[in-house]
Amino acid sequence: MFRIITLNTNGIRSAASKGLFTWVQRADPDVLCLQEVKADEADIPEPYRYHDGLRSYFFCAKRKGYAGTALYTKKVPRQVRRGFGVPEFDEEGRYLEAEFAHVTVVSVYFPSGSAGPERQASKYRFLDAFFPHLARLRESGREVIVCGDVNIAHKEIDLKNWRSNQKHSGFLPEERAWLTRVFDELGYVDVFRRLDPRPEQYTWWSNRGQAYAKNVGWRIDYQLATPGIAAKAKAAYIYKERRFSDHAPLIIEYSGRL
Repeated sequence: MFRIITLNTNGIRSAASKGLFTWVQRADPDVLCLQEVKADEADIPEPYRYHDGLRSYFFCAKRKGYAGTALYTKKVPRQVRRGFGVPEFDEEGRYLEAEFAHVTVVSVYFPSGSAGPERQASKYRFLDAFFPHLARLRESGREVIVCGDVNIAHKEIDLKNWRSNQKHSGFLPEERAWLTRVFDELGYVDVFRRLDPRPEQYTWWSNRGQAYAKNVGWRIDYQLATPGIAAKAKAAYIYKERRFSDHAPLIIEYSGRL
């Protein structure tokens, strides 16, 4: 059995100051995937880089205080890969991959298009480039778990106000169709949704209008897995007892070995 947690920290130092790593110690993940760390590795205090037996690997953006991903692991990976070969997004530290004996785990941070047309265009470029990379991972024959903030709610069940968001980034028809292709053409599985079909299960809430208190949220954080390892997922839950950022940790437990 192994446990994987994924979380967009909206700044790793901010999340740490809210008790993230104290909670991580109790949650006891085998792999912790973080996105939007918003820091250079040298700026992250040492207690947050080498934490309670978890080895850390970072891929930080060239631009200071922006984007970036991290992986914390109990086991030493066979190989760690930073980036997926597309300079525009590798410079933003959006992709970090750890290859273990039986499973490859990815921490990925998709661009958000909500800041305007220019950022939405960047998001579409990311989707265009990332789809063939997901295909290559699938064709490798390895079991893969892609964890992260995808910045897309797939179906109407995945956000509270779906009717009013159909023309907003994160729920655009083109974005949703892209995710459908990932599932239908490439065979990846939305692990949380396979285990939990209930509505109103969200991982992100706006900081406006008491969205969190009212549970007016979006499910935009995923663990997307190849079918073999997806079938071994035994439990999935979204941790909401404490808040470390505007996202909530997504926790999934799998039988078998990393």
